[in-house]
Amino acid sequence: MDVSYECAIVGGGIAGLQAAIQLGRYKRKVIVIDAGDGRSVQCRNYNNLLGWDEGVSGAELRQKGRRQAEQTGVKFIEGKVTAAYKPHQSMPHKSKSYESQKVAELFQLELADGRTVFAKRLLLSTGVVDRLPNLRGLLACLGKSIFVCPDCDGYEIVNEKAVVLGSGNTGAQMALTVAYWSQDIVFINHEHAPVDSLLMEQLRTAGIEQRNDAVDYLIEQDGSLSEVKFKDGSSIYVNKGFVAFGNNEVRSELALQLGVELHKNKHVIVNPRTKMTTVEYVWCAGDVVAHSEQVAIAMGDGVQAAIWIHKSLLEAE
Repeated sequence: MDVSYECAIVGGGIAGLQAAIQLGRYKRKVIVIDAGDGRSVQCRNYNNLLGWDEGVSGAELRQKGRRQAEQTGVKFIEGKVTAAYKPHQSMPHKSKSYESQKVAELFQLELADGRTVFAKRLLLSTGVVDRLPNLRGLLACLGKSIFVCPDCDGYEIVNEKAVVLGSGNTGAQMALTVAYWSQDIVFINHEHAPVDSLLMEQLRTAGIEQRNDAVDYLIEQDGSLSEVKFKDGSSIYVNKGFVAFGNNEVRSELALQLGVELHKNKHVIVNPRTKMTTVEYVWCAGDVVAHSEQVAIAMGDGVQAAIWIHKSLLEAE
């Protein structure tokens, strides 16, 4: 697929879809390349969005967003982008026919299956992948009764008994954070990772129960958590929970290939107004950017990036 577009969007999650809708409404020739394995694929319910008082699943948002974008002419392909080149960047593995002036002015994206996409502008909305244990019942609960973001979903555990399933300091800090909403918290240090003495004391002071036990599986029905089963045969009954294991994967590899500047935590640095990165004509939006990782913010990022992508194309025209 050696086809050129005005803008290629890598990542079909919330930020990428919102940008695609906006660019489609500008009548731009846009392609979205999506691997289909981001956070929004896993989340069963977003609870804090304006207009969705009963929540909405990531799958529904993605389905409706794609349909809305396609109605404006945006194209979608499934695939994983493995390499990205800046205009004029040497591509020694390609034949000389690719070194024409027209191609040299375009970004080049290589997909894992051998397909190639060219574009004048590039938006990376590659997101973050949470490190989660492989526990039966966990994925079914994500967004319904087990959550990852206290700013998004701390409210969901008000007056509920809740567990924080985590690892070491990261899990302990999450337990202390969500204790703002509930006075009945159990911190399960699933990986038996060490916890700093200061955090241990803070947990005790806050009345947070601590268990240094490995979980076997979760009992749930239609995403509603009811019981946590431990490998030693014991169990606890709970209604809600959070996960906090740390070392989440920030998918900024393509940005790094393109020479984009990153924070120490691997999130991408962007202009706060335009969302352009430190490399001209490369934008980033969504959780891969350093900000509060919320759906509403990802949507705003996508729109803002799209506006400035359109402006840059107008200037070139």
